[in-house]
Amino acid sequence: MRTESADVLILGSGGAGLFAAIHAYDTDPSLKIVVVTKGLMGKSGCTRMVQGGFNVVLDPADSVERHFSDTLKGGHYINDQELAWALANDAPATIHELETKVGCFFDRRADGTIHQKAFAGQSFDRTVHRGDLTGIEIMERLRDQVLARHITFLEEHRAVELVGDGARVTGALILNIRQGTFLGFSARVTLLATGGGPTMYKIAAPSLEKSEDGLALAYNAGALMRDMEMVQFHPTGLLAGAGRVTGSVLEEGLRGAGGRLFNSEGERYMTKYDPEHMERATRDVVARAGYMEIMAGRGGPQGGVFIDVSHLGADFVRKTFPGMVQRVKDVGYDLATKPVEVSPTAHFHMGGVAIDKDGHSSLEGLFVAGEDAGGVHGANRLGGNGVAESTIYGRRVGDAIGREAKSFALTVLSNKDWESRALHYSRFWEVNRTENPAHLLIELRALMWEQCGLVRRASDMLQCRRRLSSLTEQLEGVSARGSLQYNLRWADALNLESLVLVSQMVTECALMRTESRGSHYRDDYPNEDNQNWLKNIYLQRGEDGTMIIYAKDVTFTRETPAGLKEVKANGQQHVVH
Repeated sequence: MRTESADVLILGSGGAGLFAAIHAYDTDPSLKIVVVTKGLMGKSGCTRMVQGGFNVVLDPADSVERHFSDTLKGGHYINDQELAWALANDAPATIHELETKVGCFFDRRADGTIHQKAFAGQSFDRTVHRGDLTGIEIMERLRDQVLARHITFLEEHRAVELVGDGARVTGALILNIRQGTFLGFSARVTLLATGGGPTMYKIAAPSLEKSEDGLALAYNAGALMRDMEMVQFHPTGLLAGAGRVTGSVLEEGLRGAGGRLFNSEGERYMTKYDPEHMERATRDVVARAGYMEIMAGRGGPQGGVFIDVSHLGADFVRKTFPGMVQRVKDVGYDLATKPVEVSPTAHFHMGGVAIDKDGHSSLEGLFVAGEDAGGVHGANRLGGNGVAESTIYGRRVGDAIGREAKSFALTVLSNKDWESRALHYSRFWEVNRTENPAHLLIELRALMWEQCGLVRRASDMLQCRRRLSSLTEQLEGVSARGSLQYNLRWADALNLESLVLVSQMVTECALMRTESRGSHYRDDYPNEDNQNWLKNIYLQRGEDGTMIIYAKDVTFTRETPAGLKEVKANGQQHVVH
């Protein structure tokens, strides 16, 4: 058992974690900053996987107000409006910094201005990109900037527990995956930026190491969570049999450029679901439409639907979407000339830890940024707002940490305290354990896909609740055999713990929200109910370990949905202007 300390402990090395590290260091270079990453620094995580781009107002014909309003409409008005405003307002300065200070190169027009392309759910073409592999460009340059500073990073380490007293976080217990040993890490402030990654579903897009660890860590530490029922499914996840590339996203720019969706009968089915916007409808609408077609028996050989961009011209497709063409080619298809079979794929968690606009959580000393945080996107995230959130909030939170870190005392636990905590995570070697975590993970993913996925109903979710409870009990029989070093079975067991817990949060919130809104669709309550459900759902771990859950009216600080004044007049909705 080894112990260390730092001023700033950052858990996660995606866009949020690395930009926060850079800004915290630049705000106060005397800070000792340590970045802990489950994978390799700058080479893992979901920011690197971003294809489409970054939403930002650059054109004089566009406006921050329009970007903000599009974000609220996409989120069906349950966004935290101050967080959504900070996203839209800070985006231009963030893109400017990424280009001029961080060193990113984004595609440009012939006149030298930054090129912006169309994405669904937006009233203006405002998505900045680097081809169709924007995330790689951003992450490579952020990684360069971290390496140029005195910032320490620990690769292939994962946090298994946030340490604190229920009111404050003072560090984290870290597992060295390479060695199978523990590190007790004390810190003045801790930043949670592990990325969400809803991999509790059978078909999922996030990077392979994702298991909702940050959300489980925050909940277990006592942080206030919000809107956990809101899980986004991207409409076009590649299908490649049992291969690990199944579920990986074919980017939204394909639909933005004019891509069309067909079922197995050759019908362009979006005419039935959103004839006005067709394939450029928001992700929740298009994903649900694809799922409905598949469930109605109009799916292809792999149980999917088809995206076709061949009518745009093979040369255009190969030039504009080289990353997507290569991805599809790797599994035997030609995107430029033929339709490709796709399926909705679990992609992003809009819910997460409740924060303010500088990333403070409900726990002293715990900051949160990126997909671990909830509130920016409401009930549905617009394509292009994801990498924007991670970098914008990494930047904002990094500044706040740089200003505030030294105002927090450093609390150091004894070796005995650390060792007692580590002992809990070594229990998987007890001889009476026989359960294989990989088998339970397969079962969990099928369960969530079928009973708490794109289309939900109370009867299914009640069954899901019961099965999740029994899976929690089965966790106590999970075993990890063999060496401590690089033990994948141990990793699966820890992943399973996080995913089952987060699945329980999703299910409980989905049961409570008796309406359909954005990514949350219930066929037993198929309509959006602004009279009763313009609310956020909050949950928190009680002192006795029970899940405390409640709903609270949305606060409209900047923009009120049309028609809400009548609701207010009826005394059924509280509105703050």
